[in-house]
Formats: sequence, structure tokens, C-alpha cells
Amino acid sequence: MILPVIMAGGSGSRLWPLSRQLFPKQFLNLHGDSTMLQSTVARLDGIDHQPPLIICNEEHRFVVAEQLRSAQLKHGQILLEPVGRNTAPAIALAAFNAINQEQDPLLLVLAADHVIQNTQAFIDAVQQAQQLASHNKLVTFGIKPTTPETGYGYIKASESNTLFAQVEQFVEKPDLATAQDYLNQGNYFWNSGMFMFKASVFLKELKQHRPDIYNACQSAMNNTTSDLDFIRIDKTAFELCPDDSIDYAVMEKTSHAMVVPMDASWSDIGSWSALWEIEDKDDNGNVSHGDTISVGTTNSYINAQDKLVTTVGLDNVVIVETKDAILVADKSEVQQVKDIVNVLKTEKRSEVSEHREVYRPWGKYDSLDNGQRFKVKRITVKPGARLSTQMHHHRAEHWIVVAGTAKVIKDKEAVFLTENQSTYIPVGSVHSLENPGMVDLELIEVQSGGYLGEDDIVRFDDKYGRD
Repeated sequence: MILPVIMAGGSGSRLWPLSRQLFPKQFLNLHGDSTMLQSTVARLDGIDHQPPLIICNEEHRFVVAEQLRSAQLKHGQILLEPVGRNTAPAIALAAFNAINQEQDPLLLVLAADHVIQNTQAFIDAVQQAQQLASHNKLVTFGIKPTTPETGYGYIKASESNTLFAQVEQFVEKPDLATAQDYLNQGNYFWNSGMFMFKASVFLKELKQHRPDIYNACQSAMNNTTSDLDFIRIDKTAFELCPDDSIDYAVMEKTSHAMVVPMDASWSDIGSWSALWEIEDKDDNGNVSHGDTISVGTTNSYINAQDKLVTTVGLDNVVIVETKDAILVADKSEVQQVKDIVNVLKTEKRSEVSEHREVYRPWGKYDSLDNGQRFKVKRITVKPGARLSTQMHHHRAEHWIVVAGTAKVIKDKEAVFLTENQSTYIPVGSVHSLENPGMVDLELIEVQSGGYLGEDDIVRFDDKYGRD
């Protein structure tokens, strides 16, 4: 039986400002009607498989769970990485998890942030790989190149125009002339980062070629805890694990690697220009999302999230507007967006890690305004959800309900508030907020005090297991 393993980690800096550290591209709706994670799970429908295992960062766990729940997508467990250690350790965790449950499935390893427009071609390739993996081969999926792409690594196959072939070599990202030569030869494929193999076969190869990774992951999986749908591994053991990709750790060293060509209109959406290439364009070659007006503008990507964006006389540009940041770039230079992100990190700006609108397991909040001693938020609480019982040392809060019903517990006294009603939470008061209704609770929160950081929260009780 196939066990899909969907790797949903990573911070995705190349699509800033939409992609942020706490809300990277796999959770965004960039192509089609679903998020990239949701689309990855949904395209498995044509394959006979177990509920997929999702691997993600600890800080993304509630986003993953909510996106799967809201799209009514069946899934298995969600395995949490306390720190990022690249793809080889992540896959090893999935393999050990299966073996520990006395299973040895065929692991279908997929990234959560790829676009595949031809689902049937994807399914056909998976079925071809299944036959090879069942006979103890380690299969990688090679994308048939359509252009001399310099942004991808390549796989050299022993043959071309076949359903599968022996892997002869993995090749680093080439220059343009070399990429054109690969395209002309016909037996080179883009490295998709998708794989299939038995859990036991992968672990055997990993133990042979990278015993340090094998031992660290085995140790981490020997001490796991579960809460809700989440599997937590031993953080101390996993922190000792080396950082390495599956390509370097196993695939380039094994003598059992096979490649299955895939022609499925695939893209890893590695830049804004890559997204422009796969999107539908108007007569002027523009891709536009949101409230936009363009005059004399051609061959451009314009994404307006919150405001009207207008352009005049531009060509070959990318403009992305969010509530708290705007990117304007030449489309041919968008790989340099990562340099902007590095500057933001150096300056320790919040825009690198989170949006103005922040998602929580109970709902979300939008930071509307702030000053030296105040902050204003719009808070949305889902039906039946409840914030933790908490207290603040440095701030007081005013809550004004604008829609729905709120149950507020303040120093053990409960009160129900409806639209246009309000309450005051003084400094040091132990309090909680709950939505007992059937529709979203919307309220405006005004914080005031000498320190307004999110770390000024002392939690006494939290249904979501947060510290």
C-alpha cells in the first residue's frame, strides 16, 4: 500500500511578501481555488493509498490542521519537526514512524508547494513508480524539460523516451549553455524532489550511506508523544541530526536509483516569474489578482490583496501588495527577493515572519493600529473555539463585540456579550474568551499599557496544548 508523505515544512522566502516564515507558500492560494497544500492532498484521489502523513514545522501545526479540516481532506497523522533538518531526516522520520507501527509501505514523498496541472499524468507516473519501488528500487520522478532551465537541478538517465530508466547522475543547477545541451540530449530531466520507495529500503540505504542521520532519527522516533493529531518527536535527539537533502544523503550514492519521467505541467513556483509563466494572461500578457487597473502595462504580474493597485506604462514587472508590505520588482530580477528578506531579518522586522493578519488555532487577529502605549486588533473567534485562560502583567484590554456572541470569564466571573456590548480586562486579571455561538465572533480589542508584546501572556489552561 502507498503511504503519501507530504513535506510541508520550509519558510519560502522567494515569494515574499505573500509568503512569510509563519505562513509560507504551501499555505497560500497561488494557483486555482485551493491552497498548495490542499491541492497536493486532493490530487491523490486517483491513487489507492493510506491517509497521507504530513510533516511540518512545530510552528505551522495549526495552520496545517485547519487547512485540511476546512477542505474536508482525509489525512493521517501530522508529524512535527522541532527544528528543520532538510529532506533526508524528514523522510527518515516518516519511514521510522511506519516501521514502528509494524508497517512497510511504499512511501510516496511529495512536496506541499508544487503545482501539477496534469493530474492524470501524475497518477500514471506514480503507478509506474509503484512497480519499481515494489521491487526494492528507489524511484525519483524526473520532469521532462521544456526549456533550458537554470534554476533546477537535473537527473541524467541511462535512456530517453522510456517509461523508466536507471539514474546515471544527479547534476547541480547548470549555466544556460549547459542547460541547453541537456535539453538537446533528451535524457536529462528536471529534479522534481518527488520520490517513491519502501520505508525499509530507504532506511537500509540511509544506514549504509549516512549512519549519523539514521541513528539520530531513530533515537528521535524512539521517544515520541501524541496530542490531537500531532506526533512530537524527541527534540534533543533531533537537534543533533545533521542537515542534508535526500539527494546528497542517499540518491546520489545508492546503486538502486531509478527515474520515472513525468510530463505533468509541473512547477515548484520558485519565484514570482515562475508563477506568472503558469497563470492565465490577458491580451497584454498580464496576470492580475484583486482590485487592479492597468493602463499601457504589459507582461506583468500584479497581485492586490488589500488595496486598489493601478499601473501606467510598465512592462515586465512584478507588483505584490499586502496589508503591511508592497513588492515592486523587475520580473527578470525576482530571484533577488531573497536579498530583501535577508535585510528584513537583519533589521529584525516582523514583516519577514508574519502577516498583519495572524492565524491561530481558535481563529485569527488583524493588527489595525498601534502606538507607543496602545494597540488595536480585530479578533475573529471560530464557533466553539476558546482562547487560553491567561493573564497579562503589563497591559489592560478593552473588548467591543461587533458581531456574534462572546462568553468572557474574568476572575472566575462569566458574562455573555453580544453586538455593541463591551468589557474591560484590567492588568493582572485572569481571563478567557470563548465563542459559544454558531457564527464567527468578531470583536475589537484595544490594548493599553507599558509593554504590548505577544510574549506578555501567562497561560493557565489551553485546549490547544500551547505553553
